[in-house]
Amino acid sequence: MCGIALIIHGVRFDLSSLLINSTFPVPKSEQLVFTIADLRAALRRRGPDSLGSWKLLLHSTVSSCLPELEIASSIEEVKEESCSEDERNCFSLANGRTESQFSTMPSSAAELHFFGASLQLRGISPIVQPLIDSSKNILLYNGEIFGGIDIGGEENDGEVLLQLLGECRSCSPYLHKTNNFDRMGEGSVPDILSRIKGPWAIIYWQESSKILWFGRDAFGRRSLLVHWPTVADSRFLLSSVSPVSSDFEAENGTTKLNFWEELPCGIYSISIDAPKLDGLFLGEVKKHEWTNAILEELIKWERTSVEPKPEELHISSSKTLTRKHDSHSVNSDALPSKSGPMQASNSVLAQTVLMALKESVMRRSSLHTIFQAGRHDVENELVPVAVLFSGGLDSMIIAALLHECLDPSYDIDLLNVSFDGRSAPDRISAKAGLNELRRIAPSRKWKLVEIDADLPTLTFETKHVMSLLNPANTYMDLNIGIALWLAAGGDGWVYEENSNYNDEDRQCIKYKSKARILLVGSGADEQCAGYGRHRTKYRNGSWLALHEEMKLDMQRIWKRNLGRDDRCIADNGKEARFPFLDEDVIKILLGIPLWEVTNLDQPSGVGDKKILREVAELLGLSEAAALPKRAIQFGSRIARESNRKNYGSNRAANQASAGSAVIHKQLDMA
Repeated sequence: MCGIALIIHGVRFDLSSLLINSTFPVPKSEQLVFTIADLRAALRRRGPDSLGSWKLLLHSTVSSCLPELEIASSIEEVKEESCSEDERNCFSLANGRTESQFSTMPSSAAELHFFGASLQLRGISPIVQPLIDSSKNILLYNGEIFGGIDIGGEENDGEVLLQLLGECRSCSPYLHKTNNFDRMGEGSVPDILSRIKGPWAIIYWQESSKILWFGRDAFGRRSLLVHWPTVADSRFLLSSVSPVSSDFEAENGTTKLNFWEELPCGIYSISIDAPKLDGLFLGEVKKHEWTNAILEELIKWERTSVEPKPEELHISSSKTLTRKHDSHSVNSDALPSKSGPMQASNSVLAQTVLMALKESVMRRSSLHTIFQAGRHDVENELVPVAVLFSGGLDSMIIAALLHECLDPSYDIDLLNVSFDGRSAPDRISAKAGLNELRRIAPSRKWKLVEIDADLPTLTFETKHVMSLLNPANTYMDLNIGIALWLAAGGDGWVYEENSNYNDEDRQCIKYKSKARILLVGSGADEQCAGYGRHRTKYRNGSWLALHEEMKLDMQRIWKRNLGRDDRCIADNGKEARFPFLDEDVIKILLGIPLWEVTNLDQPSGVGDKKILREVAELLGLSEAAALPKRAIQFGSRIARESNRKNYGSNRAANQASAGSAVIHKQLDMA
């Protein structure tokens, strides 16, 4: 996980191809003031291992061959201690400029300021971003390459990516203006990025063509925020996260919400041309098509088998009833059998999904050397990977698969957050889940990390999480964000391995998880119809309506969920990885008939997420296979506490549709 950012001054942008109105003035009240120190601090929380900063200066010179201006460039490293006091204390004023920042720049110059903070998880040698090669190409990279490009077990994927991008052919001004990258063939920047399997956000300066490339993976699994230039604020900014604003409105707990927006998934470029009459460089922004046909199909999210014939649905329902009967007949204390009735009653489709999920977890946990240089506690560090754990269906599947993929010498932390102590539904299911995991994997040392919180006392934490949410702005976002932020922090209590949870005298120990990789179940509900609205759509419009709702969920998950979740988890110096959003898993689930993925004619806990319930049974998780869906804000009971705090009661909050309400009124910070 990394924190990356870019600030561009001295360029006039043409955004016409994106249909963005850059002439509409942003009201003064929506200007965001933050210092370079604010930005560095926000990025450093995401990338605690290293922080680097470089400036690229562009100058116009007279061509020796043609009667026109051409662009010359130079780069310089910016040491944190060398930042001017003005730059630290007053970064953003009218039009996004300060006298100190531009007093030394020629009138016909542009500045691109790159920032990169790293949480290094790959390679055997330390790196500092931005990465720069001998040709002055500059890369800021926040991601993981799990496939599509070969990465050696001891290689850093960012360094490999920089090398591949450096070998790309330059894009001529004509090709950029016509957006005709097909003529470039293989080896173009869009082609390289389209090959990557895994999450990524990128900022890349291609020196030979004077083009800046930036973007996010097709599902938006890594955050990247953008501030498009306006008349009121001419800067172009990209950042993994919004810094805490220097004019943060502490008295009412709100932030200025219109400065940033989530960058839509895709690959973008800015072609920089030499200055015209106004003395400003011109930057033409384009969005490019993916060049990977398989990836395009996943983005479209079209399923070939949506509506079953009566006989197909009858066969599927009969198998589900048989599975449910078998699960009740199996002794819950028995170990899972490879050839028992549970195995026989599960479908071949479930086994296919299971294998894809196992490969996904394997890619995200143990295929590559985890970077350890400079860590003094390596010998005593026995928990490289943790699971965001509610004890529900999705997190139980991930935990069981992680056990199969991770070296047996490692412990596994199960991070569980509660705002109602032992009484929260997620705490109860987490304890039951721990017992089930111990039954199927008695040799593994499992640590259930119980993270307890009292919402009324989280004054600073709530304000801090609100800055991380930006631009998300609802009470539901805040509730989920706080729960994720606390869970990812891993600061809680663990109980002695052999203690009985029913024993009031059990011994507890203060514990903080040091795992830097956190597996999260995001994407399971969207792909397998786990939300209540899926059942509503099905009842009102049958199978086709259900498919369209699921498709909508997958195509907007980048905006509604993943950017927010990434920012809240990464703020703890942890990297969120999403096994259910692996490209191969998505492809396999799309290839399965919808009625085999879910059957909403059947009750909750049986038909919803049907395919994953079968996967759980294959893993021996018969109890987890029958658990209903419960969102983190309800399972942890933060939603209830938030409703009481901000609306007086759950009933009043429900009447006001508090979950989707925009945070606008004064929050109780006392």
